[in-house]
Amino acid sequence: MNEKLIGVIAVLSLLSVVFAGELTFELPDNERQCFFEQIEKGVQSTLEFQVISGGQYDVDMELTAPNGQVLYKDVKKQYDSFTWTPDQSGVFKFCFSNEFSTFTHKIVYFDFQVGDEKPLFEQEGKHATAMTLMETSAVNIHEDLRNILDDQTHHRLREAQGRVFAENLNDRVFYWSLGQSLIILFVGIGQVLVLRSFFTDKRTGKA
Repeated sequence: MNEKLIGVIAVLSLLSVVFAGELTFELPDNERQCFFEQIEKGVQSTLEFQVISGGQYDVDMELTAPNGQVLYKDVKKQYDSFTWTPDQSGVFKFCFSNEFSTFTHKIVYFDFQVGDEKPLFEQEGKHATAMTLMETSAVNIHEDLRNILDDQTHHRLREAQGRVFAENLNDRVFYWSLGQSLIILFVGIGQVLVLRSFFTDKRTGKA
């Protein structure tokens, strides 16, 4: 099972290389991990998370403002998304907790977006003018590619979650079948021994 979790982490960790605001990490049982982000006042931010594998696919999540105010808190959540606009600048803290689990590790993915993406063509030191047809096409292609990348990320997450579930189910079916086979074997051997004892008692009585 550990090899499967390591494989999932290795595959999904590539996402954090491509996307600066995304990360996939392992959350051990009875532990709490926190992350910090500097956000300026008035900058809209979005935090999205999802549990990939482990237990009932749930974690506790809490988002705290620099002044200690709890902006978001939920328990035993599989996935969720939260968007807010800070009314103060500072370091925001968001924590994932698996303290309610006694032996199950979790694989958690989160995507943290701060502010809007910079425009593809910046008008620095220039008067704002209408974009040319080529610039407009480039912007449209850029937006489409970004949407495709987001869709691919969510498809990878669902595929990884489904693969882990299928592998766990396959293991349970295998061990259940193995247990049933052993039970049938022991019952068969027991029946042969009991039947053999009947004939042995009869021969002893005649002698």
